[in-house]
Amino acid sequence: MRPARATIDLDALRHNYALARTRHGARALAVIKANAYGHGAVRCARALEADADGFAVAFLDEALHLRAAGIRKPVLLLEGVFSADELAAVAEHELWTVVHHEGQLQMLESAPLHQPVAVWLKMNSGMNRAGFQADELRPAWERLSRNANVASITLMTHLARADEPQVITTHEQIAAFDRATEGLPGPRSIGNSAGLLGWPGARRDWGRAGILLYGADPMPEEPNGLRPVMTLESAVISVRELPAGAPLGYGARFRTERPTRVGLVAMGYADGYPRCAPDGTPVTVDGHPARIIGRVSMDLMTVDLSGLAGAGPGSRVELWGRQVSVNRVAAGAGTIAYELLCNVKRVDFDYVGG
Repeated sequence: MRPARATIDLDALRHNYALARTRHGARALAVIKANAYGHGAVRCARALEADADGFAVAFLDEALHLRAAGIRKPVLLLEGVFSADELAAVAEHELWTVVHHEGQLQMLESAPLHQPVAVWLKMNSGMNRAGFQADELRPAWERLSRNANVASITLMTHLARADEPQVITTHEQIAAFDRATEGLPGPRSIGNSAGLLGWPGARRDWGRAGILLYGADPMPEEPNGLRPVMTLESAVISVRELPAGAPLGYGARFRTERPTRVGLVAMGYADGYPRCAPDGTPVTVDGHPARIIGRVSMDLMTVDLSGLAGAGPGSRVELWGRQVSVNRVAAGAGTIAYELLCNVKRVDFDYVGG
């Protein structure tokens, strides 16, 4: 009966995918790794399967979870395989796999597969995290093209700073990728969420829509029309009146400056709300703007009900969603929306629009 819950709007999810697909103008993978960024991978995949061109996850177990649930669309392993043994499952379940280092090339060359697999060959165009260097890419492509275990090759890279439109890094990465892949056949993929929304030059045969699917806009200064998918909410469970100068919560981080009505809310960092959220972080109470006061604890948090005469036990509190931007909460906590959404747990999940 605890009122903490996350409501997942599957209509909003479909809206965001359609927007990404239209903006990109070509095929797009729906990235549902990390349990669909905390939203529930199977439920999100089922909601998108009729529309999505395919899905992307981080590793094999996430893909097998989708296949076991009956998802038949293509699924790409963004991290690729970790051992040659995994390639048999990739082939059996008709998965696609990224190849981004020499060890994975060797695994494909030595694996006794009963049927070839689709490969996405990743280039490091400047992020310096994963992928073949520019001078290594063509030799890697040639080895894959001679390999009977490889059914097809898609060329890809990943953008490091596409959410910073004023920075030239994305232009440099696109140019580096185009130079290294010039003359090589096969489809290309560059654009992540920010790339799809903000960089027309990054649009190729395949886009990869991640955080934008869930309505946390990676380009918040632009009116992209995304709709939040998760609404994290709870309720006021008790109220107390504090005089001016009273400490509140662990460490007495907050002291009242005036007589204050304090609402106790059933939500804490064990549910995924950031402990480091500062005083003043926005919430809504019964749809009215309010703020957090006092340090977030494991199971509870406190909000300022001063000026909200009608608020009391049972009042609905939105932590983020349609009224409170998850990006704003994340910025106040010194992190990003990805982390907040992925961390939600221990609350009831309600799916609407299915």
